[in-house]
Amino acid sequence: MFTGLIQKMGRIAALERMGGSGSLVIEADEWDRPIQLGESIAVQGVCLTVTHYSEGRLTFDVLGETFRCTNLGEKKVGQAINLERALRQGDPLGGHMVQGHVDERGTVAAITPVDRDHRVEIHCTPELLQHVVFKGSMAVDGISLTVAAVDEHGFTVHIIPHTWEVTTFGEMQVGDAVNLEADPLAKYVEKALQGNHPLLPVRWQEVQQGGYDKLQRDD
Repeated sequence: MFTGLIQKMGRIAALERMGGSGSLVIEADEWDRPIQLGESIAVQGVCLTVTHYSEGRLTFDVLGETFRCTNLGEKKVGQAINLERALRQGDPLGGHMVQGHVDERGTVAAITPVDRDHRVEIHCTPELLQHVVFKGSMAVDGISLTVAAVDEHGFTVHIIPHTWEVTTFGEMQVGDAVNLEADPLAKYVEKALQGNHPLLPVRWQEVQQGGYDKLQRDD
């Protein structure tokens, strides 16, 4: 489990493809506690397992399905990568609950400077868009962000200067693919409302159609 608060920005040192699967090697500064083999790290928002660590180099095995469903297969040697180690008991939960299970690849549609900040518009599929709500949470390349606007094509986020500097947003360009993971809570709510549970007074289709007043039972 992760929070979407990026701890380090590494660089791809090697990317090998062997048939569909492959391996990824990332260079990063030393961590505040030793890296353990087998531990989970979110790499661009993708939960991967450390298979080797030596002199600042992290090695991960990557499945073909992971390459297909995320933007890792499009990355090149030297490109920046967002990194976050898994939560430990007692760690602060500063972002939102992120599983590292990417739902789909979105596309950066526009990047616009707004005073000190940047407004980034991201397009996604209608299937993912149903989990996106105004002022809700979305993980973009592993970064926990607040949705500032939603339209029929996707959603918009605002990036403050600190996030711009310490994550891959600073190198992002229009047309880039980004890994998107919706808030897991939205998925559980949809799952519950899609069923026919007798204690639920409203169905997911009604929520999508604006039947929010039906969420409250009549006494």
